[in-house]
Amino acid sequence: MADCLLCDVRGEAVLWQNAFCRVTLADEPDYPGFLRVILNAHVKDMTDLPASGQGKLMRVVLAAEAALREVMAPDKVNLASLGNVVPHLHWHVIPRFADDPHFPHPVWGARQRDTPHAAPSDLDERLAAALSRLLGCAPETE
Repeated sequence: MADCLLCDVRGEAVLWQNAFCRVTLADEPDYPGFLRVILNAHVKDMTDLPASGQGKLMRVVLAAEAALREVMAPDKVNLASLGNVVPHLHWHVIPRFADDPHFPHPVWGARQRDTPHAAPSDLDERLAAALSRLLGCAPETE
């Protein structure tokens, strides 16, 4: 779709991808490690996918959570699929820490403190390596 922000992949920090979906690092300075799992096809809701596609997408969402837990050891990982503003199927996979700016509230909630949780300088590379190990490197097709 021409006006869809998630159909346009230019400028994304892609950590892992295949023919079906991709995992990107969100540009959220307060939340290092904030990932998005984005379906490559312009689809609005999970139930628009066949059951096999739903399973494939959730496998990637869960691998993204596992990669965050392995690399960052967060206190919690939040999963969210909203799409109210951008109705293109995607999942937010957000590492949460007791010292992050909004904890214990949602990242879109009331700010509690000003300093983001510290992250290693090689976070992108470490997450990409974990995703490749968990999901493999070979492209899949639907």
